[in-house]
Amino acid sequence: MSKQKQKFLEVSTGEHFTTGNHAAAEGALAVGCKFFGGYPITPSSEIAEHMALRLPQLGGNFVQFEDEIASIIGILGASWGGVKSMTATSGPGYSLMVENIGFGMMTETPCIIINVQRGGPSTGLPTLVGQQDIMQTKWGSHGDFEPIVLCPSSVQECFELAIEAFNYAEKYRLPVTLLMDETLGHMSERLIIPDASKIGKVERKKPKDSPEEHLPYKADDDLIPPMAVAGEGYRVMVTGLTHDERGYPNLNVETQDKLVRRINDKIRLNKKDIIRVEEYLLDDAEIAIIAFGSVARAAKGSVNRAREKGIKVGLLRLITIWPFPDERIEALAEKVKKIYVPEINYGQITREVERCVHGKTEVKGIFKLGGSIHNPQEILKEIEGDA
Repeated sequence: MSKQKQKFLEVSTGEHFTTGNHAAAEGALAVGCKFFGGYPITPSSEIAEHMALRLPQLGGNFVQFEDEIASIIGILGASWGGVKSMTATSGPGYSLMVENIGFGMMTETPCIIINVQRGGPSTGLPTLVGQQDIMQTKWGSHGDFEPIVLCPSSVQECFELAIEAFNYAEKYRLPVTLLMDETLGHMSERLIIPDASKIGKVERKKPKDSPEEHLPYKADDDLIPPMAVAGEGYRVMVTGLTHDERGYPNLNVETQDKLVRRINDKIRLNKKDIIRVEEYLLDDAEIAIIAFGSVARAAKGSVNRAREKGIKVGLLRLITIWPFPDERIEALAEKVKKIYVPEINYGQITREVERCVHGKTEVKGIFKLGGSIHNPQEILKEIEGDA
């Protein structure tokens, strides 16, 4: 065996110095991903490259498809074959996937999509950072559904949230997006991989009734149906059409209402289980910064510099982007004089924050339109300029 192959086989428990892209791939492997279907696109290609090497070593399969449309279809099919599956892409590729992400929502198919964001629109800035896909992950596919989108801000979190993304996908039966960005994907930091026994793994519910009695889309009290997979003796029906509990197309108002309410409510009613934020020096804060992804790192530096100058600033870091933490932001608006939202787009999260505060405090966006992240000094300059 070559030294290079041996090195990758030894990527396991312990400390490593690696990139966000490689950390996310290792997180997926740690939680049991066995299939990757993808098409290379900057700045996510290192994830596909890493999975192409590592998956065969761990008994999994890697397929490079002809495009992103085939990739998302491939991982949905693999999930119905009984394995945890994923893909990785960036903005243009995610655009091609959104129709079949909606198909995954309607068929309640667990999988994850990693989107390493770059500057857009269109081909945009292939090798430079952006945070411009926020609304696309929520509204990109048509129809009513509630997505789960997680946003790391460190290499360690790329690993940990890849695990959480799979666990949410398996628990709630839906495609989950891990929303990274180019800076985070390509930066190198320490990664600690815990012993396998300490990694929590959620597996999809399996049916307990007989194949003759089983209804593929009959939900339990938690609104989530057990999932039989192809080859287990159960009848498996998979269609994007409005369907009844048998999985058969049933194109009437009553079936549509019941089905769409359920696939939304299984997320809406569990927001407290899903939503995660990090609070930093908010207890006595008079000014708040709301940030996410790589920009949250700069925002934390701004908070520290402001505190040194006697300005009471705190940070609310969004870890879960969707569902959005409406209640936490509404509560924050009750106590601070102003909220700043630095983001590498033209105000996608800022508008959500404005919606949540209901006019109770002022909200100001600090926008970059792709290519570089904010630095702590320029965020602080905005705060001091308004003082």
